[in-house]
Amino acid sequence: MADETKTPIIFAPKTYQYDKFSLDESTIGKDPIEQFSKWFNEAKEDPTESIPESVSFATASLPSGTVSCRILLFKELDERGFTIYSNWQSSRKADDIESNPHAALTFFWKNLQRQVRVEGFTEHVSRETSQRYFKTRPRGSKIGAWSSPQSQVIENRGELDTLLKENQEKFKDAEDVECPEFWGGIRVVPLRIEFWQGRASRLHDRLVFERKSENDEWKLVRLAP
Repeated sequence: MADETKTPIIFAPKTYQYDKFSLDESTIGKDPIEQFSKWFNEAKEDPTESIPESVSFATASLPSGTVSCRILLFKELDERGFTIYSNWQSSRKADDIESNPHAALTFFWKNLQRQVRVEGFTEHVSRETSQRYFKTRPRGSKIGAWSSPQSQVIENRGELDTLLKENQEKFKDAEDVECPEFWGGIRVVPLRIEFWQGRASRLHDRLVFERKSENDEWKLVRLAP
């Protein structure tokens, strides 16, 4: 057990102030997807938000309940939910989702002092949708998708380089690189979306859209910070 009487090795002495915007029930609207689109577009337009599409993607396995989280790139949004693309063959997130379809996303835009938390259940997008997106990727990324046994133990970097060379040779005469069967999109269908706007004195605005199922109407509530 840690001795909490000792001075921590690392600590954050600087106090960050939140003082740019506010968020009010009268202006947020009735559709959380529209509100997210508004904030996301503002993040994309802000030159200081270098990767506005970066998002933490959290999953948990059952029955252990062990949680894992990683940063991915959010790619698509429709009226149904938020889509990311990845290898779903034998990665940690794939194993988690197989046992437990629930997942969470968190976006954070530092300069705008905003955070969006999304909680819901996952579903695979159609094969056609995955193929459509895969075609937009650079050729190197397409070959990379074939080459990495994602999350599996490998001997060294040389093993990965060998797999890459093998696939570069395999597809050298192909006009395009096909989408692997194990690669595709996962959509998080939201049941809860929280919009967090930093405010002075840590009295932040937290407005939450909630619903019990995908067919229910959204309910808007405010949470204390």
